[in-house]
Amino acid sequence: MADPRPVVEAVDVTREYRLGERREGAVVVEALRGVSFSVAPGEFVSIEGPSGSGKSTLLHLLGALDRPTTGQLRFSGVDVADMDDGELAVLRNREVGFVFQQFQLLPRTTALANVGLPLVYRGTPRTERRELALAALGSVGLSHRLDHRPAQLSGGEQQRVALARAVVTEPRLILADEPTGNLDTVTGHEIMHLLRTLNDERGVALVVITHDPEVASAAPRRIHIRDGRIEDEQ
Repeated sequence: MADPRPVVEAVDVTREYRLGERREGAVVVEALRGVSFSVAPGEFVSIEGPSGSGKSTLLHLLGALDRPTTGQLRFSGVDVADMDDGELAVLRNREVGFVFQQFQLLPRTTALANVGLPLVYRGTPRTERRELALAALGSVGLSHRLDHRPAQLSGGEQQRVALARAVVTEPRLILADEPTGNLDTVTGHEIMHLLRTLNDERGVALVVITHDPEVASAAPRRIHIRDGRIEDEQ
């Protein structure tokens, strides 16, 4: 039976950064100021806002890459405050898939090996790892590009490899950070269609971080963030 609890839930979360040291003390930057929301299993949410609004900070928290300064951040009901760094690393590997604007592929590694990399960290045997990576690349229409390296692929194909890498571990949550930012309009639409398809067919929760209103409008639920706070939700 599927876990009915929110995939991730933020309760009055803040995140502060201390920059440098001055005679009167460090400069405190309030990146997030009391953010509360949750993402249900299989939900598609966009988080949009201008540069400096706190989107990147929120992405790091939702991806278990950082911890809040105050408030609670829970994954499937478990507070990250109760996890050590090793447990957070396991959580990221098993529960979260990442898609970045810059693709973040290893340049000297084939598409197949790039997709299988998260499974290496999990300790999946080589034969099983290859089968899962093949299936993931097939799901994004790249079965014919298995042995190509990133430099031999178009931007859209590189992003498809990144999508395959994000889903190969069968996560409960995919975080896409400006997934169309480095793509032309037509290719960007194709990537968004593919993300929606993966969301529908696999039932994986999808959170897209963007400053582009057109990209944000693809999501049934839109959250606007500004100055570290949720300004509006549609």
